[in-house]
Amino acid sequence: MKKLFILPLILIIAGCSNDEGNSEISTVDKDKTYNWRLVTSWPKNYPGLGMAPERIADLVEEMSDGQMKITVYGAGEQVPAFGVFDAVSSGSHQMGHSGGYFWKGKVPAAQFFTSVPFGLTADEINAWVYKGGGLELWREVYEPFNIYPIPAGNTGTQMFGWFNKEINSLDDIKGLKMRIPGIGGEVLKEAGGIPVTLPGGELFTALQTGVIDATEWVGPYNDLTFGFHQAAKYYYYPGWHEPGPMLELIINIDAWNSLPKHLQVIIETAAKAVNQEMLDEYLAMNNQALIELVDVHGVELRKLPDDVIEEFKEISNKILEDLAKEDETIAKVYDSYTDFKNNVSAYHKISEDAFIESRNK
Repeated sequence: MKKLFILPLILIIAGCSNDEGNSEISTVDKDKTYNWRLVTSWPKNYPGLGMAPERIADLVEEMSDGQMKITVYGAGEQVPAFGVFDAVSSGSHQMGHSGGYFWKGKVPAAQFFTSVPFGLTADEINAWVYKGGGLELWREVYEPFNIYPIPAGNTGTQMFGWFNKEINSLDDIKGLKMRIPGIGGEVLKEAGGIPVTLPGGELFTALQTGVIDATEWVGPYNDLTFGFHQAAKYYYYPGWHEPGPMLELIINIDAWNSLPKHLQVIIETAAKAVNQEMLDEYLAMNNQALIELVDVHGVELRKLPDDVIEEFKEISNKILEDLAKEDETIAKVYDSYTDFKNNVSAYHKISEDAFIESRNK
């Protein structure tokens, strides 16, 4: 009789223990809600770039069953387009969405985690970041600024941009005032041009009024929405300066550490989904937008002369090599990035490059 009595008693106690444990966990998760602010470098609800953080916010709220809500602010609504990094670093805002090359004056190595001239394509930078040690380096570089970065979007290979005069030789680059960020701007300067830094929302007016002679932005999908074809005649490719720019979701480390683990996983998962979703969107939408620009609006599509591209490449290589000599952190990132690029390029010669060459014959 004693054995029969003890067994149900144990089951009752065990059941009470499990209920109490689950009750404690569920109380913490259900009662604690999080309302965060996310600032961006993009116009509010702008196709692709501006919708990526909105999509992340929606996914996080949905996957957390409303436990976490993120309010997204476009450029200038709470902080300037180029003030996102400082806002997140200081903790005035918990999150931001932007491109790392905007912080080159503060964090030179950050440019490698967005895009550098003649660097990694979208697929390649995804592989380097997720599987080649890039993400660990990225977080090491940003940690002193109290920021936790997560990959969160890519536009794919961009266009070189919009011009109000033809580029037939390097002489046409001299004195050219062009909006171009990151190391691409340094390359232009070394070639005799004048790089200008402007947020996206100011580009059309600057181009139309002659404040700048040329501008890069993204590609046909976004360029069509800004109406650049109404302010410039020539549309040049390839986008040597941004072959696969990765965008970033940056989070204040103190805010990040305050989250329960499951919400951290939800944010990482949402960002990873949008990282691929955004690339898919650009690849799909650029095709139709380019057709409209050329066939409907009469845009003149031009390829940069080979000698201009080669000169840009030589200048770029020298700038990157010199940058790597500035400190050990930059050198470590540069070495990892360059090694990965060299290895993947060798494989591409017998895989994707060879296939595309055969397909396009």
